[in-house]
Amino acid sequence: MADIVQRHDPVLRKLASEVPPEDITKPIIKHIIADMKIALDSQIDGVALAAPQIAVPLRIFIISGKVFNLKRNGEPKDDKDHRYYPDIVFVNPRMVKLSKDKKIMEEGCLSVRYAYGKTERSTKATVEAYDANGKKFSKGASGLMAQIFQHEMDHLEGKLFIDNAFEIKEMPPEHTSDNDDDTQHES
Repeated sequence: MADIVQRHDPVLRKLASEVPPEDITKPIIKHIIADMKIALDSQIDGVALAAPQIAVPLRIFIISGKVFNLKRNGEPKDDKDHRYYPDIVFVNPRMVKLSKDKKIMEEGCLSVRYAYGKTERSTKATVEAYDANGKKFSKGASGLMAQIFQHEMDHLEGKLFIDNAFEIKEMPPEHTSDNDDDTQHES
């Protein structure tokens, strides 16, 4: 399994390279995406992961299907009948639209364990990308998903959320519990 690199790893500060579109369906890219999914699935609080977070400086990120079983504010839905949603793969994503409306949001990162802070993010975002089969698509989102788009695009630009966050707190696992009101998700 690929390890998730942490904040001091230089790969997190590099501009990620585009994947040639003709290479998207090649075994090496499929292997990288599989490694990313395994690494993300290994993190109970992880909702998304960019390729640089597993030390691969390519413009790829994935969003866990479990995001669709969360409310707009990031808390788990109350219903017990969670459906399965597949992970969404974004290759060579481009941010094509950000709303002017912004909101202060809590944020964390699997590569900045266990820091949490507040960031200002657009409330709506649209991304164009290729899927894992090399098909171009566009996805618009609001709330948590829009925040994830912006967070992951930052990773591809060599930025970490802590670069612009404020009120950053270190919250190691021993300081959190299942009864916490503030559910934290990281990408």
